[in-house]
Parts: sequence; C-alpha cells; structure tokens
Amino acid sequence: MKKDTVWKLVALSGVPLIMVLGNSMLIPVFPQMQKAMSITKMQAGLTITLFSLPAAISIPIMGFLADKFGRKPIIIPALILYAIGGLISGFAPLVGKSYPLLLAGRVIQGVGAGGTGPIAMALVGDIFTSSERTKALGTLEAANGMGKVASPILGAAIALIIWYAIFFVYAVLAIPIVVLIWFLIKEPTPKNQNQALPNYTSKIKGIFQEKGKALIGTYLAGSVVLLVLFGILSYLSDILEKDFNLAGVVKGLALAVPVLVMSTTSYFTGRYLVKQLQKMKSFIIFGLITVAFSISIIGLLKGNLIFFLGIVAMGLGTGLVLPAVNTLVTSSVRVEERGGITSLYGSARFIGVAIGPPAFDLMLRLSRSTMFLGGGALTAVAALIAFWLINEQLLLGKLAQNKKTAKKPPKVSPEPT
Repeated sequence: MKKDTVWKLVALSGVPLIMVLGNSMLIPVFPQMQKAMSITKMQAGLTITLFSLPAAISIPIMGFLADKFGRKPIIIPALILYAIGGLISGFAPLVGKSYPLLLAGRVIQGVGAGGTGPIAMALVGDIFTSSERTKALGTLEAANGMGKVASPILGAAIALIIWYAIFFVYAVLAIPIVVLIWFLIKEPTPKNQNQALPNYTSKIKGIFQEKGKALIGTYLAGSVVLLVLFGILSYLSDILEKDFNLAGVVKGLALAVPVLVMSTTSYFTGRYLVKQLQKMKSFIIFGLITVAFSISIIGLLKGNLIFFLGIVAMGLGTGLVLPAVNTLVTSSVRVEERGGITSLYGSARFIGVAIGPPAFDLMLRLSRSTMFLGGGALTAVAALIAFWLINEQLLLGKLAQNKKTAKKPPKVSPEPT
C-alpha cells in the first residue's frame, strides 16, 4: 500500500473512531458524574440518549448535504461541532454544576456525530477504487471497533484525573483529525450542487424501488449484529462487576475482548473480500448464524468457559458481517446518491446500538436464558431475511460483473486440423 494511501486511511479512520468514543467512553464515569452533579442514574443515562438520538436524526440530513456539497464540507464542520459540544459539556460542571448545559453540549455533539462516520464511509467509496474499497472499509470498521475497545479503558483512565476531563478529550482528539482530513483528502467534485431536495428525494426513492429489498436486508443485518453486541456488552459490564468483582481499567480490559475479536475479524475480512466479491452474502449469512448460535449456546449451557467462548464467537461473527454489509451499501449506488444511502445505513446502526441495552435488559428481567435465546432468535431471523432479500449482484452491479469477467479465463481458439 502506498504511503499517501496509508495516511488517507489514517485520516479517514479517525472519523469513525472519534464518533464511537462519543458514548462508550462516558460509561465508566457514570458513578462520579452522578455524585458530582447530584443526578440520578437515569439522568446520567440521558447523556447517552441525547447524543444518540440527535445523531440518528441528523445522519440522513447530513447525507443529503454531503451528496449536494461534498463530503469534506460536511465532515470538517461536523467534527468542529463535535468538539464544541464536548467543550460545552466539559465546562458544565464548572458553571454551577449545570446539568442542562451538560445535556445541551451532548445534543450538539450528537448532531456533529451525524456528519462523521457514515459520511466518511461514503467518502471512502468515492476515493478508493473497486479493488481497494473493501480493504479500506474493513480498515474503517476495524477503527470503529478499536474505538469500542479503547473507550472503556480510556474513560476509566481519564477518570483517575477528573471525570469531566473526558469532554475536553473529545475536543483534543477532533482537531488533529480535522487537520488531516483538510490537507490529505481530495474528493471528486460533487455533481448535485444544483439539485433541489425534492429531486434528490425522488432519486433516493427510485433507488429503493429498484434495490430496496436488498438494501433493507443489508441495513437489518448491520443493525441487528450491533444491537446484539451492545446488548451483550451492557450485560457483561454488569456481571463483571457483580460476579467477578472487576472494576475500572481491569473491567474495561475484560469488556474489550469481544470487541477486539470483532475488530480484528473485520480487518482481515475486508482484506479477504477484496477479490471475493461473490462471497459477500455468504459472509453476512454465516456471520449472523455464528452470532445466533454462539449466544443461544450461552443461554442453554452454563459455565464460565462456555460463556467466554460464546462471547468471543459472537465478536467473530459480527466481524464477518460488517465489512461485507459496508461494501454492499457503499457500492450499491453512484457517487451522487452514496451519501444518502450510507447515511440511512448509519441511522440504522445508531438505532441498533441505542435499542440493544434496554432490549436485553427487558429480556433479562424475564430470565437469563430468555435474554440469550431471544437475542439468538432475533439474529437467526435476520439471517433468514438476509438470505431472502440480499442480492449481491444487484447491489454491486458492474463491480461484480467486472470481477466475474476478470476471473474468466481467456478464450483459446481451436488449432486448425
């Protein structure tokens, strides 16, 4: 890989990395936040909710703007907005312990987050050729996963200084990424600058009329594996403390294991699928079945070893699904509509992450087995829907045809007799 390509990937990978830090890094400091701000556990949880909801709502809007004006003109202001929101929340404990100001900063951060990860995914689809795109998207997914791995560890470590320092860290991390994107990334000139919203919406509607079933299958697959992952992680966080007496950085390290497996698998899956586009659907279905089987086994069998192996297998299955889904989504449309389609996918992912913890907590109130078997059943259904709906030839179009033609051996004329 060329040196300039490596630096481009470093810059672009920083965008989903900082986005994922927005929620996960806060979780370890909830106890300190509650005590310092004199708030309840539910009020502390609203700092997550009021980040995720604005992000999910703003992502499709950011997608339209990115298709109209370009990716960089959206990503850079979004990162700056993300940093400003962090600073506002960081100063809230110092200004009369203002809880409303803290939440206001989180809302601003969430809006900024809406213009980061999904738009970066679309930008990768624009600037990398077909042979490099899957590998690049796998790298972005790995960066996203590494952010999830580092978040609880980093959050616990920063809390050793002062809990609200985390909000200032958001700003400190965002600025270098802005600089890298500004100087290193060159994107194609957008073709939709004069396009009105109704016309753009009509084009997106047309894409869904043609490829809607296949896109819904991919959106669902990506959303469900993240729903299950975050649902399981929320449960794991609780039992590590209650059953194994782990806390702080040590607990963060334990939580990192399944996400590290997911990130590593995502990276190598992306590299493998570069030349195996015809296996995208197979990887998605196999990954979903792996997740469904692994967590169902945890629900049926007891024992620490079974639990640990099941969690690791769940991370592996998730890592098989996401790079394939990412590639199918970003390759399904032209550059002009890619931002809108990937942004809708980004919203689906955010919704999955948001629903996971409360959904698994609700099932846990019935029983532990219900939670794991329910998660397994949901993922199995997603696998069936993926098998039924996903059409990789339709989504990849000419890209798949070109790969197929490239693999076809040249025709040899018969020798004259």
